Amino acid sequence: MAGIIAGADVGGTMLKLALFTEEGTLLRKWSVKTPGREEIDTLFSLIGGEFLKKAEAFKEEYGPLRAAGINLPGPVKADGHLANCVNLGMDGCYPAIELEKILGVPCAAANDANGATLGEAYFGAARGYENVVMLTLGTGIGSGVIVDGKLIAGNRGMGGEIGHLVVRPDETVPCNCGNRGCLEQYASANGCVRVAKKLLLEKPETESRLRDIPDFNCKDVFDVAEEGDLIASETLEIFGDTLGLALAHVFHVIDPDIFVIGGGVSYSGQIVIDLVEKYFRKYCHIIDEMPEFKLAALGNDAGVYGAMTLARERL
Repeated sequence: MAGIIAGADVGGTMLKLALFTEEGTLLRKWSVKTPGREEIDTLFSLIGGEFLKKAEAFKEEYGPLRAAGINLPGPVKADGHLANCVNLGMDGCYPAIELEKILGVPCAAANDANGATLGEAYFGAARGYENVVMLTLGTGIGSGVIVDGKLIAGNRGMGGEIGHLVVRPDETVPCNCGNRGCLEQYASANGCVRVAKKLLLEKPETESRLRDIPDFNCKDVFDVAEEGDLIASETLEIFGDTLGLALAHVFHVIDPDIFVIGGGVSYSGQIVIDLVEKYFRKYCHIIDEMPEFKLAALGNDAGVYGAMTLARERL
């Protein structure tokens, strides 16, 4: 029986929602505000209500709502249990089961980065590949791993957390996770800015246009580096070196066909891929055939495509 598949990508500020055909054709996408911490217990009823209301308009042509998927910013175990969701103030629950109670159709849940990875693997830059590693370089670093076509969640839902690989064990400043020297401290958007500010302090004699930009961001660092700015250029070399090192470690464990780079940092374009490939080659000498490196193709829609893919697998 034909029908509609729904996908939800839960963020700290907004819920991205979408309806698809069973073949994966996007019918409609929209956003609503994420409930605050004091109202977080209404999250699933809000999402379910939105899906049921919007799906009604497509029912005559495409059939009823048949399944739904949901991505959340927290570790989701293989059995569907979300231990906690710090950004939302949500305690342990089974998101798919909660959504099923409202919709009355099969539902599935995953970590948001894993969901985005599924989206890119089935409908984006990694379409057609069986072994995929994706990183979303944003405020922090999200990541997901697919091996032989299957998402790796791990025993605790922490599979594929590449952002917290230690790449600089001599780092003295703690990461948000409490460890020191994590990849996220160098290759995320915040990490790039942190490294640039550190270099500006360590090299007061070096001229840099970054000194003239109040509260500069990661994009500013990339833009100024293109002009030949020494501090910005050194920052990007550190970015590439640490990311290339981390992905070389991942390659030796996973041996993926392709690395996909997404998130806000990736919007700087081909320079991101060039830096990563340059330093990956530095640290990975044992192979004749390089994996592919591509920028993500779905942008902010990767999450809803991934959530839909999870739901389709339930069918």
